[in-house]
Amino acid sequence: MDLLYSSTRDANEKVTASWAILKGLANDGGLYVPTNIPALDVTIEELSKMTYQEVAYCVMKQFFTDFSEEELKSCIQKAYDEKFDSKEIAPIVKAEDSYYLELFHGSTIAFKDMALSILPHLLITAARKNNVKNDIVILTATSGDTGKAALAGFAEVKGTKIIVFYPKNGVSPIQEKQMVTQKGDNTFVVGIHGNFDQAQTGVKNIFSNKELSELMEKSGFQFSSANSINIGRLVPQVVYYVYSYAKLVERKEIKDNEPMNVVVPTGNFGNILAAYYAKQMGVPIAKLICASNENKVLFDFFETGIYNKNRDFILTSSPSMDILISSNLERLIYQIANQDANQNKNFMAELSKDGKYEITKEMKDKLKDFYGNYATEDEVSNVIKSLYDKTGYIIDTHTAVAAAVYEKYKEQTSDRTKTLIVSTASPFKFTRSVMNAIDKKYDSMEEFELVDALSEVAHVAVPQAIEDIRSAEVLHDTVCEVDEMTHTVKKYLNI
Repeated sequence: MDLLYSSTRDANEKVTASWAILKGLANDGGLYVPTNIPALDVTIEELSKMTYQEVAYCVMKQFFTDFSEEELKSCIQKAYDEKFDSKEIAPIVKAEDSYYLELFHGSTIAFKDMALSILPHLLITAARKNNVKNDIVILTATSGDTGKAALAGFAEVKGTKIIVFYPKNGVSPIQEKQMVTQKGDNTFVVGIHGNFDQAQTGVKNIFSNKELSELMEKSGFQFSSANSINIGRLVPQVVYYVYSYAKLVERKEIKDNEPMNVVVPTGNFGNILAAYYAKQMGVPIAKLICASNENKVLFDFFETGIYNKNRDFILTSSPSMDILISSNLERLIYQIANQDANQNKNFMAELSKDGKYEITKEMKDKLKDFYGNYATEDEVSNVIKSLYDKTGYIIDTHTAVAAAVYEKYKEQTSDRTKTLIVSTASPFKFTRSVMNAIDKKYDSMEEFELVDALSEVAHVAVPQAIEDIRSAEVLHDTVCEVDEMTHTVKKYLNI
């Protein structure tokens, strides 16, 4: 039986995996979720002997049931190849008493590569399966990393165009340089005068613009998304939680079936939701530790059961987490509301109207697997320096948010369960913040001087992704207002 996907806002809408990937967002603005979370059909012991690509197939075949074995394996092989600078794809490094899952060995040195390397192949395969003749227009908002990873994944892919919106002053200099130097006739990058939430809301509004959709259809185009709202991005993220547990068993760091905690630096909630799905599949994950920066809307939610975005938006040294509307949380809300699409739809309507909603006590009781906390800017700097001083291992600012929150978790609970900290970006993407944390003397250096200094103190070669942009030409310099986003899309598509 094929596993179907339904909208979080309409129980009657049921589609195949390929159609959910192709559409990105449901017609009613809801997110596609599997009608049930499938269980792993292989043992951890069997998984422990597999390559990353083989584990990926074992996980994805359970979710993407209308893809043939040949189609899915082809997508996986094209995605997880020499673009990654580690044969393991996602190596695990032990530092102090924690295991750091390094998800930044892909072509743009951030965890988004793990899913965005495969999404273009899934999308093109899905289009063929559904006899779609239109060109696919990938429309996405980014808080820093999704943009470049999506651009790299879709550049020069036939039958696609990609338009990325990012907050003009809300990403790191390296993140911006990576995006605005992107080559490819089908790639477009636009800075907006606004923050990530405004960019994301603008993109969602464009998706739900019926008049624009009709115009696109007449012109031979249709939208899809590369944001983590696309199930084709979320499912590949489940893979690395299954893989990391199996590898820790293989290395005899943990025993088979021994519980493991996971700490995830969290913005849009997709990455930690993937860990939750892995747990539902049968991976013995104990606590899901949700780490926020000073934009602590998720921490407050786990504490109170109230999601409230009505607060100041804070620019931090971990910009990929500078988010007040965590889109993927909707999938969890739907799940803990007993898959009641109407109840979930009402919550989302309240969020849209009043900027907040409150879940029921019964729903809050179902969040016991989660722990939420946040890290201040000072705590982020301190943990980077402390870990470097003790071990020589250097982490980026987002990973440092997770490490700082994990310290708080241990203090509060005395829980010593073995713990995996998800390392979501290379420190080379946030050199100034990282090097300032280690020693303030570096602050006078230029951006690429800092890159070389980091390489020297970390004893790590400068990643190719950084070398590629040292002298790269800026190819995208468009900046627009939030209310000009639709017009900008029309201009790029000549419609």
